[in-house]
Parts: sequence; C-alpha cells; structure tokens
Amino acid sequence: MNKPYETYVGSKVQLRYFVQVTVSREYASKVVKEEFAVNNVEEEPEAQSLINMEAGMEGLYIEFKYNKGKYHLKDCVLGKIYFRLVKVRIKFTEIHIIRREMIGTGTAIQTENEVLAKYVVMEGTPVKGECIPIRLFLKDCDLTPTYRNVNNKFSVRYSLILLHVDDEDRRHFTRHEITLWRKKL
Repeated sequence: MNKPYETYVGSKVQLRYFVQVTVSREYASKVVKEEFAVNNVEEEPEAQSLINMEAGMEGLYIEFKYNKGKYHLKDCVLGKIYFRLVKVRIKFTEIHIIRREMIGTGTAIQTENEVLAKYVVMEGTPVKGECIPIRLFLKDCDLTPTYRNVNNKFSVRYSLILLHVDDEDRRHFTRHEITLWRKKL
C-alpha cells in the first residue's frame, strides 16, 4: 500500500489516512475507524556545496554561510556570520525557523507563516571582521519534510531567517529557504 504523501498536520492543512474497520462485539460498542500515520523516507540528496550569501543594509553589511541547503529532520545546521561593515549599534541577532503553508492555486493562494523556533545568536554590537558561529539542531523542532505542490492543493516550505535588531528597534533580516527530508534509518 504505497502512499505518495506523508501524513501532515499543520495550522491550515491536514493530510491524514484512515483504515475503516467495523468490528461488531456483543459485550461492547463497535470499533468504526482507526487513523494511522504515513512517513515516507528518502534517499540522501546529492552532496551540496557551501551556501554563501551577502546582505547589505543601512550601516550593516554581513556575509553568512551555511554548510548546505538540504537537511534531514534530525540534522544540524552549521554556519557562520561575518560582519564586514558595522556602523549601527545592534541589540541582538536571532535565527528563526519559519514554516510557510501555501493553500490553493492561482490568485486564491492563502499563506500562513509560523515561527517554529527562535534562537539568540548574539547580543550586542560586533566589531568589523568578527565571525559568529551558528549551530542549530533541528531535531527539537516540530518539522516535516518540505512539500511542493501536493495535488495542486498545498505546499509546505521552510526558511531560516537571520534577524538583527538595532538600538532604534529597526529590524534587518535575511531569508534563506531550506529543503527538509526524512532520512532512512
């Protein structure tokens, strides 16, 4: 019994499977249905090179690197943030994991974003040339594999957001989409 899609329960979408069984018993009520979960495992994607991005904002120029763009659900995101220009005072820097559900097609697409995790990477203003390491364990987050265009009905995608908040409470952020997959045991 091959199921092409994995069980998914999100904020707006649920993909569930049922086996309907009727058991008649004289001494108790009937059992009518039971739900079961489907987990699809995948082969490891081909090796990826380092992801290198640069972002410039007013008074702040950074370069950040992630070790790859595709992760299994229990993987660890490794990366570094390099501060190339710092002319603003930074209160703190955070990294967020965002789940984006997109439901519908064409102009009727509804989007729901949910912050699954928030981690403080750094507090205070760095100096020019400083390098901040990132180590983010995914196994403690409520993640599912990435879904793209399931039956032309919905998609689920994940992003890493690097957020800097300065002393004037201005928010500077960069977004990088990642792909998640379920690893074979």
